[in-house]
Amino acid sequence: MAELEQARQRFALATVVRTQGSTPQVVGAKLVVTDDDTRGRAAGTLGGGCVEADAILAARQVLRDGGRLLRAYELTEQLAWNTGLVCGGTMWILAERGEDALSVGGQSVLGALVRASSGGPPLAIATLLRRQGRVVDYAGRVFVDAAGSALARSLGDAALDERAAPAATAQLPHATPRLVALDDDHDLLVDPVAGRPQLVIAGGGHVALAIARQAMLLGFDVTILEDRPEFADPQRFAGARVIQGDVPATIASLEYSWSSYIVVATRGHKLDGDCVLAAVKTPAKYIGLLGSRRKTVLIAEMLREAGVDESRIHAIHAPVGLDLGGRTPAEIALSVMAEITAERYRGSAQPLAFSTRT
Repeated sequence: MAELEQARQRFALATVVRTQGSTPQVVGAKLVVTDDDTRGRAAGTLGGGCVEADAILAARQVLRDGGRLLRAYELTEQLAWNTGLVCGGTMWILAERGEDALSVGGQSVLGALVRASSGGPPLAIATLLRRQGRVVDYAGRVFVDAAGSALARSLGDAALDERAAPAATAQLPHATPRLVALDDDHDLLVDPVAGRPQLVIAGGGHVALAIARQAMLLGFDVTILEDRPEFADPQRFAGARVIQGDVPATIASLEYSWSSYIVVATRGHKLDGDCVLAAVKTPAKYIGLLGSRRKTVLIAEMLREAGVDESRIHAIHAPVGLDLGGRTPAEIALSVMAEITAERYRGSAQPLAFSTRT
């Protein structure tokens, strides 16, 4: 969108703002549409098929006529048969001009959103929706920063303002869109915009290497901390940042964001303990400790003796990972990153088939 704006190319934004039942896309999915048929789609998808085709027409209509269009698309069995889309659900799609979607009080916030997506201060786009049965209408929008301050004065209702800002900031660390019910008549689509998640791995052994590779596949910025030269070789961790030196001191010196995770996987109990002690003093949202339950107990006792608050001790994920039964470095890495992914997206970590059995 920033490239289109710089090229002075008009565009519209189509967004899935609400879903019900089985749908081919989730809330927050977006499609950028230009007014030039020769360019085709600029970016994104709403799931394809005739729903997306109609959303493109709606987006071009608002480019031509202005205003906003919010339409419900019921994915009936016949539609699913003809187009291949999942049947049984409904998608509500909002089409609006780019300047309307990305501005407040006549001032564009696209630059701030680009900075947020590049690792700067995160922002949440909070879109208010008014519900009357199955009819959904656009009712306002604010942009909320990490401190909970809105870049617009109001949604037009003090009670809604009071609920909207905390709901938006609560979703920022998870960096995924979410629909939040504010009251019986209003929903808030919270769409966080933030940089890539950061994973700091204390240790450079075989398990750390496997975790780093898995994390990079998942789009994390990975930093390896190691004091042994032979294990701090950047060629071993292609694509990751490698820092050689005192590991606990380096943990303390790094900057951490809303989406920072630390995994401690060094070569010994003493170094693990020192690393965890350094980690709990940082603002990192997630700290995981690789190892046995016995080591977990010993390090927890060490943290208590060091005066660490009990709530912070209980927040440590130890032993880190989900119980998948594997034992190889690659299997352990899958277990660790599965837990981190569940934490990041507020997943249940239950089998997808679980809900159909209960």
